[in-house]
Amino acid sequence: DASLTIMTLAPERRCFWQRGISYVYGDLREPYFAAGEFDMVISVSTIEHIGLDNTMLYTGDQAKRESDSLGFVPAVKEFHRILRPGGVCLITVPFGRRGIHGWYQVFDADLVSHVIQAFGPQSFQVDYFGYGASGWQPSTPEALADATFHDVHETRQFAPDFAAGARGVACIRLVA
Repeated sequence: DASLTIMTLAPERRCFWQRGISYVYGDLREPYFAAGEFDMVISVSTIEHIGLDNTMLYTGDQAKRESDSLGFVPAVKEFHRILRPGGVCLITVPFGRRGIHGWYQVFDADLVSHVIQAFGPQSFQVDYFGYGASGWQPSTPEALADATFHDVHETRQFAPDFAAGARGVACIRLVA
């Protein structure tokens, strides 16, 4: 019997508790879960915000206006702690030209290595994808080294290539 629990910093406008999804509100660096509680942890486009200024989109709590580029490390360590042995953690992050942009950051190969090291996996795999004229395609970290991020919140419009955000993504699979 599968169940789904979503942990997020603050209540969101759209939620699906009517469908049996559990919501927990809090900081991923200090989750309320017991060790080994989950078979799988999925973090999609999330850890690039941890430790940075989350007041723009996610909360009005001024204590969440941070500027720690490695603020995600405690969360990744917690992902490992709350997984059962052999459990799987899937993480996606924007990948390309490293930089902090207020409420998010773009990861490079060094920051991806920080994720892997912080988790301490039995095994891992990293797949890279780049966005271009043909849509999303498999890529390499070298080919994406200068990939940029289009912040629609900054310009209030889509980029000419219709990128909604990252033009490079690292998809990380970690086994506890």
